[in-house]
Amino acid sequence: MKILALDSSGLVASAALVEDDNLIAEYTIQYKKTHSQTLLPMLEEIRDMVELDLNTVDAIAVAAGPGSFTGLRIGSATAKGLAFALNKPIVPVPTVDGLAWQMYGTDALVCPIMDARRSQVYTGIYEFLYKEDKYDMNVIVEQYATAFDEVAERLNELERKVVFLGDGVPVFRERMAEVMRVPYSLAPANRNRQSAACIAVLGSQYYALGRVESGARHAPVYLRLSQAERERAESQDRQTAEVD
Repeated sequence: MKILALDSSGLVASAALVEDDNLIAEYTIQYKKTHSQTLLPMLEEIRDMVELDLNTVDAIAVAAGPGSFTGLRIGSATAKGLAFALNKPIVPVPTVDGLAWQMYGTDALVCPIMDARRSQVYTGIYEFLYKEDKYDMNVIVEQYATAFDEVAERLNELERKVVFLGDGVPVFRERMAEVMRVPYSLAPANRNRQSAACIAVLGSQYYALGRVESGARHAPVYLRLSQAERERAESQDRQTAEVD
C-alpha cells in the first residue's frame, strides 16, 4: 500500500510518502513562506527524488482539520486536485489525531494543543495501549475547540501524567504551570509539530478500514466559524436586535 500524505493545517507544511511499513520520503518546513508557495514544490521534489509514478499511489491522505482556515483550504485543494487527476480516493485524517501520533508508544496521556486564537485551542486527549506487538491509539476525547483551562481540568480529573505538543504550547505554557495539577512534560522540537508522515501512517490504517472519500465529497473540518463568518453572524444579531 502506497500513501501520499499532506499536512498544511498549521504553521508547518509537510508532505510524505509511505509504502507499507516504510517511510520513503518526508519533506517538512516551517520558515516564513506560505503553504501556497511550498506545498506543491515539496510534492514535486519528493516525486523527483524517489522517481515516484503518482499513478502507483493508492490514496491521498490529508490533515483534514481543524487548523488554520487558509492552510486547510490549501491542503484540501491540493488533495482534491491530485484525487481528480489520478482518480484516487482521499483519506481524511483528523489533524489533532495526526499530532497525537507523534508520541506513539508513550505511557503518558497525549494532549495536542493548537492555537485556535480567541483564547481557545484545538485539542483532544489520547493514550497508547499495547496490544500484541504494537500500540493502538485510543481516543479518550475527540478533537474539539475549547478554552485551554477546560481541557486542563479534564486532564487533572484523569490523574495521569500528560505530554503536551503543538503550536499552542508556547502560547499557553505559562498558564499550564498555573492550572495543571498532574505531572506533565512538553514534546521535544523534533516531535512537537505536524508531520505528514504521521498523517500517512494513520491514513494507511484508515484506508484499510475503508474510511475514504472521493475528491468531490472531501471538505475540510473547521470545528469553528471563520472570523468573517463570526463577524457576519454578529452583525446580523445586532441588526435583529435593532429591529426588535
